[in-house]
Amino acid sequence: MHAISPITGAQLLPIRNALDRILANDVISPINVPAHDNSAMDGYAFCSKDIHSQTTFTVVGTALAGQPYQHTLEEGQAVRIMTGAMLPAPCDTVLPQELASISTDATTPTSITLHLQVNSIRAGQHRRLCGEDLAQGHIAIPAGKRLGPAELGLLASLGLAEVRVQRRLRVAIFSTGDELRSLGQALEQGCVYDSNRYTLYGMLTRLDIDVIDLGVVADNPQALEQALITASQEADAVITSGGVSVGLADYTKQVMAKLGDIAFWSIAMRPGRPFAFGQLTHNGKSTPLFGLPGNPVAVMVSFLFFVRSALLKLAGAPSVRLPMLTAITTTPIPKKHGRTEFQRGIYTTNQQGQLEVASTGHQGSGVLSSMSQANCMIVIDADQGTVAYGDTVKILLLEGLI
Repeated sequence: MHAISPITGAQLLPIRNALDRILANDVISPINVPAHDNSAMDGYAFCSKDIHSQTTFTVVGTALAGQPYQHTLEEGQAVRIMTGAMLPAPCDTVLPQELASISTDATTPTSITLHLQVNSIRAGQHRRLCGEDLAQGHIAIPAGKRLGPAELGLLASLGLAEVRVQRRLRVAIFSTGDELRSLGQALEQGCVYDSNRYTLYGMLTRLDIDVIDLGVVADNPQALEQALITASQEADAVITSGGVSVGLADYTKQVMAKLGDIAFWSIAMRPGRPFAFGQLTHNGKSTPLFGLPGNPVAVMVSFLFFVRSALLKLAGAPSVRLPMLTAITTTPIPKKHGRTEFQRGIYTTNQQGQLEVASTGHQGSGVLSSMSQANCMIVIDADQGTVAYGDTVKILLLEGLI
C-alpha cells in the first residue's frame, strides 16, 4: 500500500449529487447542533433548582418546536413543552407528559398547576444541550469519508448545500486471451465469452469509480504493450485479467518489466496465486497496474482482498480492514497447509443466534456460479489444514462488497 498515493483534484457538488463520493476536505461545523437547549420529550419544563421535597409549579405558557416561549420563567413557574422546542431560561429539566400530575382551579380554568414528587425528578433530565451533537468550529465529517445517506443529512443539518469531494477515480480494464470473445460475437470452438470485464465493471461501479473498458486484447506482446500505454495515459489505475501466469502466451510480466517495474508477481493464496502489481511509467506519468488471474473466481477474490483497498486509498479514502466475523462450520472444508484460502460459503444463523457456515461445494476458480450462490467468503489462514465439522472459522460477508 505504500506504493499508492491518493489522486489530486476535487470538485464542488450539490449534496444531492454527492452520495458515495469521497470527501476532499474536513467539513467544519459552522453552527451548533442543536442550536439551543431543547426538550427531548413532550412534557413540562422548569428549573431544577426550584425543586423541594414536594412542590408545585404554575404552568404559565407553552413552548412548541419552532415557536419558543418568549419570556424568562420566575421561581415556581413551568411551561408545557413539546419535543424539540427550545427550553426557555432558566429551565434545565423536563418532566415527561405521561408522568405529570396537574390540576386546575375551578374558579380560574386557565390556571394550571403542576405537582412534582422529588424522587421522580433528576436534574437535567430529557434536556438536549446546545451543540451536544456538533459544536461550532469542530470537525463534523473528516476528509476521506465516503458520503452516505447519514452524511448527506448531516450536511443538510449544518445548512450546507454543497460539499467538496474528490474527483472520481478512473480505472481502465481489459482482458487478455485469444480464446476470449466479447458479447455479441460468435463463439468458435475452444473459445469462451469474457466475463471478467463485467464482474470488474460491477465491483468498480460499486466503489463509485469511472470505468474505461478497453475490451479484449490478443495474446500478442505488441498489442498488450499498446493497450497498457493507452490505459496508463487515460486512467489513474489499470486492471488486467489473464496473462499473468507462466503459460507460453502469457506476456504481461515481460511487457510490465519493459514499461515500468513489478513489485511482486505471485501470492501464496487460493484462488488467485498469479497476481501481479507494479507501476507503468510513460511520458512522465506513473500508473499502478494490477494484473489479475484469468479465472473468474480468482479475479473476484483478488480484487476483493487486495485491489479494493488499494483503489480506495488511491481515491482518497482511508484504508480500512475488511470486517471479519466468526462462524461454526457445518461441513468439513478440505485445505492444504502453506497458503491462505478464500472459499465460497453460505452462512446462516442458528436458533441460538450463532453464525454457521457451509461450503458452496466445488471450489474451482473457474466456477463463477458459486460466487453467485455464496453470501460470504470463508478465510482459512496459511498455517491451517483441513477444517473439521464444528470448527470455528473466519468469514467475510459479501453483501454490499461485490
